Amino acid sequence: MASLEAAPSLRQRRRGVAVGEILTASERHLDEHGPGGLSLRAVARSLGMTVQALYHYFPRRDDLITALVTKAFGDLADAVQAAADTPPDDPALPRMVAAAEGFRAWAIAHPERFQLIYGTPLRHYEAPVEGATTQSVRRMSAVFRRELLGGYTPAQLAACESPELSPSFHAHLERLPPEGLGSIPAPAAAIFLSTWGHMYGLVALEVFGHTAFVGAHQAEVFRVAMLNLAADVRRRIPGPRDPARSHPATVQE
Repeated sequence: MASLEAAPSLRQRRRGVAVGEILTASERHLDEHGPGGLSLRAVARSLGMTVQALYHYFPRRDDLITALVTKAFGDLADAVQAAADTPPDDPALPRMVAAAEGFRAWAIAHPERFQLIYGTPLRHYEAPVEGATTQSVRRMSAVFRRELLGGYTPAQLAACESPELSPSFHAHLERLPPEGLGSIPAPAAAIFLSTWGHMYGLVALEVFGHTAFVGAHQAEVFRVAMLNLAADVRRRIPGPRDPARSHPATVQE
């Protein structure tokens, strides 16, 4: 019989509560002042604590930023997955398009947090190599990989129609970690990166106010673009797609 894990101690529970309060206060400060205005002193003051006390939980500014980035990616991945799993008004809407619209909705609702993870990098901040932020990005990527490419066999993905890749780029893609894009045949990985770039680009343009001239039609423009992308990807991959193999419970991330 497997042994039960020890319950968190009172001290650990109190620390968890304090860390949660600090992250919530930091997100409020981020929403008001943007990533560039993040101030540990101001966050501590809003919680009625000294900055020295805050350092007890986050010894460096980078530690707090890493926690905020990790949480933002986690919240975004949750929103994207929920959007993909929610039955759409139009049964014919591809799950990939629904997931993309979940990405857009979260970004519009949280523009400062979107800027934190996808905007101009914060000066002097370096994310830990293969740390929590990297794992969060991979989780985000896995959702879209599943919705875009799940259900296709490796042979189908290797045979997809794609401009010829240079030998060096082909080799680079194959060297990527299997938990990233390394598990996808190079032609499909290139298509995935292109699709991701198109989706992100449209969302970034809207979040940063560059498509305001479209007015109330921005959601429609985005859906049309995503439908075109989904159709283009489907056209490029030979053979039928097995929906059962693209279900979250049957696809390894």
